[in-house]
This record gives sequence, C-alpha cells and structure tokens, in this order.
Amino acid sequence: MEHIFEAYEKLIACGEIIPNAAQSGVLLKLDKLKSAVEAPIKKSFFRKAPPPPLGLYLWGGVGTGKSFLMDLFVRTLSVPARRVHFHAFMQEVQTALHNARKCSEQDALISVSKNMVQGLRVLALDEMQIKDIADAMIVGRFFQLMHAQGVVTITTSNRIPDDLYKNGLNRQLFLPFIEFLKSNLEVHNLDAGIDFRQNRISDNQVYFASLNPKSSAGINDIWSGLTGGHEEVFTLTVKSRALEIRRYHNGVARFGFYELCGQPLGPADYLALADNLRVIIIENIPQMGRINFNEAKRFVTLIDALYEAKTRVICSAAAEPEVLYLEGEGAFEFERTASRLREMQSVDWAS
Repeated sequence: MEHIFEAYEKLIACGEIIPNAAQSGVLLKLDKLKSAVEAPIKKSFFRKAPPPPLGLYLWGGVGTGKSFLMDLFVRTLSVPARRVHFHAFMQEVQTALHNARKCSEQDALISVSKNMVQGLRVLALDEMQIKDIADAMIVGRFFQLMHAQGVVTITTSNRIPDDLYKNGLNRQLFLPFIEFLKSNLEVHNLDAGIDFRQNRISDNQVYFASLNPKSSAGINDIWSGLTGGHEEVFTLTVKSRALEIRRYHNGVARFGFYELCGQPLGPADYLALADNLRVIIIENIPQMGRINFNEAKRFVTLIDALYEAKTRVICSAAAEPEVLYLEGEGAFEFERTASRLREMQSVDWAS
C-alpha cells in the first residue's frame, strides 16, 4: 500500500486538490498512526498484548478537509479498517443492543462490542457528535470495550472534545468519556483557513431556474465535485422513525422535490436533515399553486430549517424563487421563503 504523503501528492499533481499547510501538518500524524497500526502485535504466553496506539481526533470547522484526510488514511491502510458515519454507527449499536437484550444476554454491551469489532484493527468515525441521551449513556463504556479489544479509533468532529454533548441532559455522566477520548486519542485542530466544500461550490451556479438537460448537467457536475462519484444510503432516526437518504456522501445529500415535500414529513424530519447535512441538493422543484398547497407548505418548513442551520442549498426549479408559488393559501408567507432562497444563492452565505 502507498504512503499517505504519496497519495496526497498524487491528488495535488492531478489537480484534484490544492496544497494546504494545515492539511499537510496532519499527514505526519496520520503516517505515524498508519505505521503503528500496521506493525505486528507482539503477544506472549506470559504477557497480555500491549495497549493499542493512540488514535486521532480531528476537529475543526466545516469544509476544512477532516473527512477527506480520514478517508485518505483508511484507503492506504493494509490492516482491516471500517469507515462509517458516527450517527449511523450509533444506530447500529442501539439496534444490536436491542436485539441482544431480547435474547437475554447477561451483558449486552460486551457481546455487541465483540461482534461489531471482531477482526477489526481501525475504526474510522466521521462527524462525531452526541445529541441523543441514549447515545451519551452507552458511548463511553462501548469505546472502552473496543479499546480493550485492541481497536484504534480515528474520528472527525466539528467540536473539540470538551464541547461534546454540551448542555446535554445528565452531562456529568458523559464527562468520563471525554477524558477517555483525550487520554486515548491525540486531539488535533485542523484549521485550514479555507472551506474546501464551499470552495468547490463557489465557482458554480447553485440555483437553476429551469428544468432542462443543461440544469441537470449542472447539478450532476456539482454532485460529482462534492462527492467524487461516491454515494451511499444513509438513514436517520427521527422520533423512532427511519428517514432514508438514498443518495448521500460525507454530509452531502441529493433529493428530488417530491422525496422531501411530497411525503408526510414534518418539522422534526427537516430539522434532522438540517442538523446532519452540510450541503443539500433539491432537484425538480415545480411551480406550485392551490392544488399542491401541502407540498408548498412543507417546502416552506424545509427551507426555514435549512436557512437557520446555514445548510448550503443547491436547487433546480421550474422558475425563479419569486414565482414558484403565486396563488393559493400562504402565498404571502411564501415571499419570505423566496427571499431566503435568493439570499442562500450568494457565494458567502453559508460562511
């Protein structure tokens, strides 16, 4: 397998990325961690296996390249590794715990941790954030069990460890996990000074006021630039319901209008999307009127949630924002939505 420095330089050489000092400063740490996890584990009949090396906690603002660097690290590893979004991983843990308890496991968390990390050397978790009391109550012990089994963790987050689950319910019970993170993962602030995700969008049109092959091609180009051609299904849990994102990658999602506004979704669903997405693409927004008032109402709620969360929105629509909804109940209120859509088109809006 190639070294991380070599992989990074190849990407620069082919023009996929631009050199950045902050990112380059992380490469040495990643290369050191790569060597440590790939080194043979020395075991002895008389001694336990040595503790795993320190993992890495990369934190910083949106678009600084945290996920990109973690993916590059995982891609160059020659040992078993798994890369997964933190939210999806915790959903897996909760589901496995539920099933284990139904089978009357004596200590469900021990059996679940063994099954989930069996044969694994590195676990890469993207976008660590704790907002659910259920996650907060189990995450500390689960990570300790994984660590005891020799699994090394690398994770990204928008927050420094001390700010995780800030102001959360019973947060004092969560504090030992923060200390565990700081003791077993090297904490590194990736302040690149550039929002690379925003930079990929800034030179592109982000609102296409017509539905034709040209706008479709424009959306496809933006999607390809943001995801590198990768996508997967990602599921959020909203009030015990599954909200499926069919096209997702690294905080970027792509939807058709009727996926979001033609179904009985509500404020909680849209807030969950806004909370978990950095960029959202909404395609084929139609002109609306009295006959599709419900869709228009949901669209207003969606845009409000995305606007407040500063989520970057890219759209293809049948018309300019001001003429998307001219007749019907709520037409006056829709003027605010049109104004927000117009404001969200500016290059520096999400910054």
